[in-house]
Amino acid sequence: MSKIRVVCDSASDVPQSELDRLEIAMVSLSIRFGDEEFLDRVTLSTEEFWRRCAQSRTLPETAAPSPGAFRAAYETAAAEGCDGVVVITLSSALSGTYQSALVAAEAAADLIDVRVVDSLAVSMAQGLLAIEIAEQAATGASLDELERRALALRAHVGVVGMLDTLDHLIKGGRIGGAKALLGQVLSIKPLLELRDGVVAEAGRQRTASRAIASLAATARAHAPLRRLALIHAQSHQVAALSALVASLDTEFPLLVADMGPTVGTHGGPGLIGLTWLEARDEEHH
Repeated sequence: MSKIRVVCDSASDVPQSELDRLEIAMVSLSIRFGDEEFLDRVTLSTEEFWRRCAQSRTLPETAAPSPGAFRAAYETAAAEGCDGVVVITLSSALSGTYQSALVAAEAAADLIDVRVVDSLAVSMAQGLLAIEIAEQAATGASLDELERRALALRAHVGVVGMLDTLDHLIKGGRIGGAKALLGQVLSIKPLLELRDGVVAEAGRQRTASRAIASLAATARAHAPLRRLALIHAQSHQVAALSALVASLDTEFPLLVADMGPTVGTHGGPGLIGLTWLEARDEEHH
């Protein structure tokens, strides 16, 4: 039976317990606060990241992993006896991560066969793809089969989210800092979705409870689901949203994941969302 290693990057927000269970290797993006640079989830924990954000007047910056960081993951897989690697990266429309993974794959071609798949997604939409492919790999699926399945499933993942604060958008220069405007939008909760590999606004709700109900309704519209994950950045709405999706038709139990620094930098604290993988067997479509 062939042994295939799945590699993802830290923008996927895959919980450590899942990385351990499925032996998924995670390559970290860099987070920079001024002159200090950290590796996401390696030298900077999620808790420490939010603590620093609260104290910083400017937003941290994120940077794609170097090709060398991906190559190290491929070399480790080869050294551990793997026959191939499938890499599931953050959307190429959002980051240079996919490009780094590709460059590294070419550099390591004489060492191990590496297939790089652009998830066209972010956070646990990307993460659920990595989990799905790692579970398939554990059943002995071939590298070709895994690559084909990952490419087919990209069209069946989704993300919806709610921003709790506009601070990060303002700090990041994504929204005008006019105080009058702020007064009008403070109670408004912008909704986000993934569209063609980029994060786009999906409307607004006047209250958090309406926004949460809207997130659940959107996920329900895609049921039946194969997998469902709730992602959040220190949100107080986790129990409320979990309750709203408890009755959803999904093959695997709800996975709750903390949003890490890579995505959190842009969304800000309190962000909460749902990501899913539809229950479509692409081989029968």
